[in-house]
This record gives sequence, structure tokens and C-alpha cells, in this order.
Amino acid sequence: MRVLIIGSGGREHTIAWKVSQSEKVKKLYALPGNAGMARVSETVPIDAADVNAAADFAEANSIDLTVVGPESPLIAGIVDEFQNRGLAVFGPNRDAAQMEGSKVFAKQLMLENGIPTAGCEVFEDADRASAYIDAVAAKTDAPIVVKADGEAAGKGVFVSKTKAEALQAVDAIMNRKLFGASGDKLVIEEFLDGPEATLMCFVDGEVFVPMMPAQDYKRAYDNDEGPNTGGMGCYSPVPAFTPEVEKTAIDSIVKPTLKALAAKGIHYKGVLYCGLALTSSGPQVVEFNVRIGDPEAQVVLPLLETDFVEIAQAVIEGRLDEIDVTWYNRRALCVVIASGGYPGDYEKGKLITGIDEAENSGALVFHAGTKADNGGVVTSGGRVLGVTALGDTFQSCIDGAYAGVDRIRFDGARCRRDIGARLVQD
Repeated sequence: MRVLIIGSGGREHTIAWKVSQSEKVKKLYALPGNAGMARVSETVPIDAADVNAAADFAEANSIDLTVVGPESPLIAGIVDEFQNRGLAVFGPNRDAAQMEGSKVFAKQLMLENGIPTAGCEVFEDADRASAYIDAVAAKTDAPIVVKADGEAAGKGVFVSKTKAEALQAVDAIMNRKLFGASGDKLVIEEFLDGPEATLMCFVDGEVFVPMMPAQDYKRAYDNDEGPNTGGMGCYSPVPAFTPEVEKTAIDSIVKPTLKALAAKGIHYKGVLYCGLALTSSGPQVVEFNVRIGDPEAQVVLPLLETDFVEIAQAVIEGRLDEIDVTWYNRRALCVVIASGGYPGDYEKGKLITGIDEAENSGALVFHAGTKADNGGVVTSGGRVLGVTALGDTFQSCIDGAYAGVDRIRFDGARCRRDIGARLVQD
């Protein structure tokens, strides 16, 4: 088989790494890829957002399977374009991708179908949104959650502890257009109190298979301080996500969501990402995404025992029920190394050293924001590398991941030092 991976982040490197292990795969391409993906695939200098160019490449190179990693091309309709050309592609189509492309669409679907989630109001005017925040703040001291309607690379959500912070979030989203057209509308939600967990499912339109649950660290700094990021670390499985919690999430969230989409004529295929808050009244939806999470991919996929290519083909062909999806009985933990200043402004082009040493120590190093430069590897993004360790205990994973992290150097490098700490303190 000839396989193409669309994207250039840590998720896509992890997918490429997993796909490269399949005996079915004879040739692997990454479009556009990164320095790490170049070690397991041939990189293609085409922007992942250029849907037509990607489809042209797949046609010209007789690609048997394309796996789309990031949300932007999914929301732009890359799956529809590939399907129209008779190309096999793994991911939801444009209509299904509204589940991530529009917070308003997703919230309305949940509220109309009794799927547990926070109450909310939708606004298209900054003054009205600000007035609403004034009214809410006068009644409660709970945090106020402000979300840009469209995609924002994981940074369009503001959990505001004060009225002033909530008003600043409205200004950033709607007036300063920090997220462009994604801020034409915003959602103001109640705060869901409880630890968060991610439940992702392979879905073939009718049948779904849950993956191992994961827990992400969104805040930039230790002790969950600072602004939201795309994710600073992750682990799997999640002790708090018990079999009973999983059953409740499947029965009250996954099944009714897929049923509600089907009622709209949307037969969801690909990965459905359910970001959940484990509240005292049960799991509730924080957000839906339409692809594998990042950095969740870097802990979930290394635990996947079944051939990823076989699963992807079964999803596309609507025969997921024929696949026995199995997982290794281990633990996994990932620490993200970021550029100084992330998620704000940061410099690129910093020389990275120590990756080989980190891998020799036993860690898996997944490239997120890197590129090859004059025989070396330099930074090219905010989240630069994800260092993952597998083990039989979480303590061994923590030790292994940070042993790898400590071998990697570049100017301005930083990471959280508390990833997984709660697991060994409880």
C-alpha cells in the first residue's frame, strides 16, 4: 500500500510512526510533514490547507489510503474532495466536521438532544456578550467560560476566574479578532467543575470503538496556571475514568451524539473526540473535536496493539465490527517541550540537540514544530517536541519521559514539570 499522512504536527508524526509499523505499507508520504516525519516517510512540500493540491498529489501517486491529521483541512472539506475523486480517505466529511468547526452547531445539537453539557448563550455582538457577563458575574463567583465559535488551534477557550478576565476574552475574540473569523460568534458557558478526560472513538458511520482514555494538561504552566495552550502534556489511561464512567459516557454522550448526527443525514466516519468533564453528576461534554487529539495521540497510539491501517480501512469501508481492536496493558505519559513565549509570541529557527540521546534513553520523541535545516533540526512552532515514555507504572513513565526531556536542548526551551504528578500523589 501507498499511504499519505496529511499534516505536520506531533499528532501526525505519531500517526506516521504507527502507520510505518504496518506490514501493509510499502511507501509512506507526509504532506507537508516535519523533520521527525522525514525519518519514516517521504515529505511533500505542499500546504496541508491546499485541499486540491493534496488530492492532485494523491491521484498522481496512486495513494491507496490518506489519513488526515489536523482539523483545518477536515473543516475545509478535504474528505469530500478526496471522495469525489474516488480516493480512500480517513476522516469525517465537511458536514460532520462542523462538530469542531462550529461550537454553536455542536452546542445546539447537544442541547436539542439532551446530551449532558454546560448551559450556554450564543452572541454575535461584543456589547451584548459583555452585558451578559456583567449579569452573570453579579449572581455567581464561579468561573465564566468564553469560547470562540470556530477553530482556534486549541487556544480559543478562556476559563475566566473574574469578570474582568471574561470581558478581556470577549474583547480578544470579537473586537481584536485574535482568532479571525472564528470570533464572529462566541459562546459563553457555565463552568463544569471536575477533572477533564478525553474519550476518542473510531467511528465507521454505524459502529464505534472507544480508544484508551487520556487526560491532557491545557494550561501553559505548572499547577495549571497560565493561559490555555494546545496541550503541554498527557497521559493514558485515566484512573478516574473507570469502566462505570466509560459506560455512562458511551450511553449518554457517544451513542446519542452519533444518533443525532445520523438524524441530520450525517453518517460520521473517522475519529470522534469527546472532551469531557467528570462532574459530580457524571461526565459532561466540554467540547467535541473531529480528529485524534494532540498530544493525546502521543500516548494513545503507542498503546494501540492493532494495526492502525487495518482500522482506518475498516472505518472507510464501514466494517469496523470485523476488527478486534486491542490495546497493550501498559501506561504512557507525554511531556511537551515548547518554545519560549508559547502560547504567545515566540522565535523560530533555534537549533535542537539531544533528540538521539533522548531516544537512546528509551523515550519516544515525536516532532511537532520542527524542520530540517543544513543537516540539523530547528524549531518551527510553539509546541516543538513531545517526549513519551511507556511503562508498567505511571512513576516509571514520569521518570522515563523527563529523562528524555532533560537530554534535549534548544534556546528558550521550556516544559511543565508536573505532568503526571497527581497520579503518584493520589
